[in-house]
Amino acid sequence: MAKETGTKLIAQNRKARHDYHLDDVYEAGMVLSGTEVKSLREGRANLTDGWADIENGEVWLHGVHIPEYTQGTWTNHSARRKRKLLLHRREIEKIEKATSTPGVTLVPLSLYFVSGRAKVEIAVARGKKAWDKRQAIAERQATREVQAEVGRKVKGMPG
Repeated sequence: MAKETGTKLIAQNRKARHDYHLDDVYEAGMVLSGTEVKSLREGRANLTDGWADIENGEVWLHGVHIPEYTQGTWTNHSARRKRKLLLHRREIEKIEKATSTPGVTLVPLSLYFVSGRAKVEIAVARGKKAWDKRQAIAERQATREVQAEVGRKVKGMPG
């Protein structure tokens, strides 16, 4: 089998970008079992309920659902077990300092392969209030309307 090159997206947490203000984004490696890697290669993962936490100077990923490998035997993994993330010590210290303030957490944004290795993109995030979400939706709506108007002007159609 040939070596993998490039990146291959497995899963994205689009809800995180909607529910949180994202600050710093980090790429972390993951400690996985063989059946977890095979399940990820099939493109099966769910990040929506996931979060990361720091315990004893190590970063752990909780709540991420990687389903059991269908051809796996008794060596299969449990789907929602916590998984260790691999980061540099300075990055861990920076994350720990940022998450020590109340209302700040770590959320996974995407899960992908880089040159055959599973990586997760995590972000330091602050929760949005309901009015923040409404404001973001209104801004998107306004830009969409402006783009549509510009498109109509370019095509010479009446506004």
